[in-house]
Formats: sequence, structure tokens, C-alpha cells
Amino acid sequence: MKNINSRFALALPLLAGIAAIAALVFWWAHSVQDALSERLPGSDETPGAASATSINPILAGKLIPGRGQTVEFPGLWPQFRGPNRDGVSLDTTPLSRSWGVGGPPRLWTVECGEGYAAPAIRGGRAYLMDYDYAKKQNALRCLSLEDGSEIWRYAYPLPVKRNHGVTRTIPAIAGKFVVAMDPKCNLLCVDADSGALRWGLNLVQQFGTTVPPWYAGQCPLIDENKVILAPGGGGALLAAVALDTGRVLWQTPNPHGWKMTHSSVMPMEFGGRKLYLYCGSGGVVGVSAMDGRLLWETAAWKISIATVPSPLVLQDGKILLAGGYDAGCMLLQLQDQDGKLTPVVLWKLPTEVFGATQHTPIFHNGQIYGVRPDGQFACLGLDGKILWTSPPGDSFGLGSFLFANGLIYLMNDSGKLSLLEDSTGGYKLLAQAQVLTGRESWGPMAEVGGRLLVRDFTRLACLDVASSAASK
Repeated sequence: MKNINSRFALALPLLAGIAAIAALVFWWAHSVQDALSERLPGSDETPGAASATSINPILAGKLIPGRGQTVEFPGLWPQFRGPNRDGVSLDTTPLSRSWGVGGPPRLWTVECGEGYAAPAIRGGRAYLMDYDYAKKQNALRCLSLEDGSEIWRYAYPLPVKRNHGVTRTIPAIAGKFVVAMDPKCNLLCVDADSGALRWGLNLVQQFGTTVPPWYAGQCPLIDENKVILAPGGGGALLAAVALDTGRVLWQTPNPHGWKMTHSSVMPMEFGGRKLYLYCGSGGVVGVSAMDGRLLWETAAWKISIATVPSPLVLQDGKILLAGGYDAGCMLLQLQDQDGKLTPVVLWKLPTEVFGATQHTPIFHNGQIYGVRPDGQFACLGLDGKILWTSPPGDSFGLGSFLFANGLIYLMNDSGKLSLLEDSTGGYKLLAQAQVLTGRESWGPMAEVGGRLLVRDFTRLACLDVASSAASK
């Protein structure tokens, strides 16, 4: 027995070593697997309706003045996707068609909380939704377009856990009002000049909204004197509230219980009627702009994981729907039969041909442009055929793009900006430069008066892209 115990004692270090090696291998294998696994909505510390406050946190906010000064500046980018909500700048400022080694001059940079929110711009001011993680505060910030200094901010307490960033929305400006949605689906309206609070709505409380797994990405639409939004939930699929008071004007019933997605509401004219289009969790709808009455719906378009791009209005009643996660794209044609609207599917393309994981494609000069899920920038005809794509060396990941005065600006994930000629004849690269040094440069760009605003995960920057003559 003594010999057996001696042998066992001698074997203990060897057994311990083997166990340690096995534990190390197990830890390494699972770490690698975790590192390489796809990060899906809900896989992090995910918010939900139960975690959303039942009161309106906006009412506990405070207006904080800054040192920034307003300097009047031409140009307008008043909402998501610009003046006409189509990704095309109306500015006529001459723009540079080439850059030096360092790229276009950087005029200023502002630190931001983690996220992808982008600014709306008017009158020399940029309005940005932001989050201060240290203070657990959400804020609508008003920045000077001249130097990025803060003119004011309206800040309020909002506990949020990190989940692939926090902010994703763009405010809307009309008249003396600015309207914005925060990560947990609170809608606020402030005075565009002073920042004073006009009203606030908690959509979870008001409509039974469920906060999306990656927080709110929906950008409000201001149409005439109404704010149009899509709360989802039991209360309303779509709703209109008065711009000056926040009073609910109409609600679209939601019999299927569709939930809010990251997609935004888009306006459309067809057959002498104005409609609002929305991609909900269970399909797509068109409602009357007059009273919110449901005019048509289809469940033919659903995305399994996250619906992010918005409906793209084309011409003659055609609507392009594009998505990521193997959704591809689909072209709908509205038909009016004795006043009843019916959506008909004209064609559907697989994701390897055309789709859009994050940014809504742009319809320009009769063609469709977008960054496909494989990262290639592509031009698609209305017949569903690809006309051209970027070469393999020019991939843009989940970056944004816009059209401005005969040019196309394209951003990739790592902050490299590409300048293309706006041409139907193919991919014509004019210049490239590394303009951001952070990660996930996914925030939508904005262009006014020869100034291009770009952002990565934690910074907003303003670039001078005007031609030399215009810059003097």
C-alpha cells in the first residue's frame, strides 16, 4: 500500500499538468470559437420592452449651454438621407475632383459616444444624437458647423448597456423644431435655436413599442406639420403626431403585432395619393398620409435577423426592398384597381447579385446604386441586371455613400474615403484617402456647402471637399 501511495504521489504533478493542458486547450478552443462567431442581435446585453422605463426620461432633462457660436452657412441636410430623403445632395457648390496625399482637409473633429448616429444640418448648425456612457445620459447636441464646438445640448438620464454601439438615428429639422429618437425609443422635440424642450414621447409607454435588439435605428420623418413614425407593438404600426405639441393625430392598427425594426418610414406619391411606406418585422405596408389608413400590405418581404434598409421609392409605382442576411432584394410594383392598391412582385434577386445589409440603396438617373453584402459597390438596372461593380480591391464593407454635384462619395469600414465620378458608364475612381482612423466608419455621411461630415465609432469629422476656387 505504501508503494502504491508513493507512486500516486509521484504521479500527481503529471496528472495536474495533463489537466492544466486540457483546460488550456478547452479554453483556447472556446475563445477562438467565441471570437469568430457572428455577433447577432440579442447576443450581447440586449435591451427589451421589459427593461424600458415606463416613464418619460426626457422630462427629467436639462438644457446645457456651450461655448459654440452659430456662423451662417449655405446648404441643407435636414434629415435622414438628405433634403429629399434619397441620399442625393441638392447643393451646387463646386466640389474638388482630386485630393492631395493627405486627402481633403479636415476642418474639425468631435469625440462622440459609441455608435453610428449622424447629423442633420441647417443654418450652420449640426444636430446630433449622442450618448455619454460615463454619465449614463443621452443628449441631443447642437454643434457649430464652423469649428464643431457645442452650442448647446439637451441631456437626460437614460441607462443603456453597450450592444454593438448605442446611437443609430438622425434627427429631422423643420421650421423652428428639431425632432429625434433616442436608443430606447423616446421621441423628443426641441427648439432648433435655443434647444428648449417642446415635448417628449415615450413610445414604449404610449404605443407598446418593443425596443429593437440593436436599439432604435428609425429616423423620424417630418411631413408638413406632422411627425411620422412607426412604433410597432400593440398600439400602432404607424402613427402621426403634431409637430408643435406631440399630440397623436392618427394611428394605423397593427393586427399582426409587427414590431419596430431599424428601417425608417419613407414617403411616396402614387395615383394622386401620398403614402408612407414601412418595413415592419413581418412585412411591408403602405398607409394613407391623410389618416394612416392601411392601403396595402405584403408579407412577401421579411428579413430573418435585422431589417435595416428602408424602402426605396423608384418610379411609376415601383419600390425596391433590399436587405442583408441572405435576403437579397425584391422589386414591387403597385397596381391601382378601382382605387384598391395591390403590390405585385416583379422580380427577386439573391444576395450575391444585389442586397444591402445596412445602408438603403440610392436611385439616381434611372439606376440603383448600393453596397452589396459582399462589400462591393454595384449599379443595378430596373430590369434586375447588374450594370457594373467596384473592382475586387475596392470593397466598402458596411460603409455609407451619397451623391453630390456630379460625384459619389463612398466610405469603407476603416475610414477610407473614395471619390467616384457620377457616371452611368462604370466605376470611375477619381481619388481615395484615409480620412478616419477609428473602426466601424458606418455612420451616414452628409454634405452641405462643400463640407462633408463623416463618422466612425467614436468620432465625427468635417472635411472640406469644395474645389479650390470655392474654398477661397
